[in-house]
Amino acid sequence: MTKYRCTVCDYIYDPAVGDDTQGIDPGTAFENIPDTWRCPVCGVPKSDFVKED
Repeated sequence: MTKYRCTVCDYIYDPAVGDDTQGIDPGTAFENIPDTWRCPVCGVPKSDFVKED
């Protein structure tokens, strides 16, 4: 699965790990995260993330 990086603080969303701070289970693809999800480090919206190559 593809990882995504926050363009503000460089946090990496790793689908293998998920985000337990916001109830995102491991194995959840970035595309399947609700649009209301925000970066757990700096709080910017999902739209401020870019795909990691």
